[in-house]
Amino acid sequence: MWQVIGQPRATRLLTRSIETGQLSHAYIFVGPCHVGKSTLALNLAQAVNCQASDRPCGQCVSCRRIAAGKHVDVQIISAGSEAKRDIAIKQIGYMQMDASLPPYEGRCKVFIFDRAETLSREAANRLLKTLEEPLPRVLMILLTARENDVLPTIISRCQRVELRPLPVALIKELLTEEFAVGQEKADLLARASGGCLGWALRALQDKGLTETRGQRLSTLIDMGRANATQRFAYAAELATRFSKERGEVEEFLELWLGWWHDLLLIQGGNEGLITNIDHQPTLIQQAKALSMKQVTDFIHRLQEVTRQLEQNASPRLVFDMLMLSMP
Repeated sequence: MWQVIGQPRATRLLTRSIETGQLSHAYIFVGPCHVGKSTLALNLAQAVNCQASDRPCGQCVSCRRIAAGKHVDVQIISAGSEAKRDIAIKQIGYMQMDASLPPYEGRCKVFIFDRAETLSREAANRLLKTLEEPLPRVLMILLTARENDVLPTIISRCQRVELRPLPVALIKELLTEEFAVGQEKADLLARASGGCLGWALRALQDKGLTETRGQRLSTLIDMGRANATQRFAYAAELATRFSKERGEVEEFLELWLGWWHDLLLIQGGNEGLITNIDHQPTLIQQAKALSMKQVTDFIHRLQEVTRQLEQNASPRLVFDMLMLSMP
């Protein structure tokens, strides 16, 4: 059975393809972080190697070995470390050599590319050759939360499967009924997850996630009260961090956008729909001090920042302009 939760369109598509023998040679799973892309990829790897009639069964030797990360015909390829931020051409070369050999213990070799947007230009071009000339009994699965950063030529040679965020109510229900989480905590985690159950489940096990979120929200609140000198100093800090760990800064910007969206909801009389319910009094106070136009203008500015960074604009200039436009 498919273990990914709340993605019926994706699982129906893959089930139908397996039953009719019409699986693509390559897929790209698109969706935000922690929405279930990795789980679905491993489920698909199980399905093509499953020994049962109803695939994936999750119980046969092959399914269990894949779940445990011990199946030699299923490989996850990723950048692997902070110092090594790109998937290198050398890794693709090793993959191609392995793919040219027949499966060792299963029916099909499966290569899962985690964060496919981190493929270096050279690695992406080399992978493209494999996608253009698919090998028998080889399945490629690319995972990405930033589809725009993947080469269009690679995307065009994969079947696209989109995984969408889950409704907050569903995540809350799953947390309370399946994982015995209290109502108040489940409500906070469900809202903070952004519709990604994986994040909520990780937060249950790792307090560092909620602590990091709390620290980032404190920074957002402080920036709202800071003077120009403090804001420009933080802009410089963000630009430096962006060059070293882009994903971390993008997560911060997403959280920032969520905060201002909450302000907009409060001004529109929809307090019950806000995400950051643990900071509701602060949000209400800030919403009262701002006009609707100030809030919407800054939301548009945050969205523009994301677009500019994707287009490789100067991070320092982008963040300086952001600070100048903050009410």
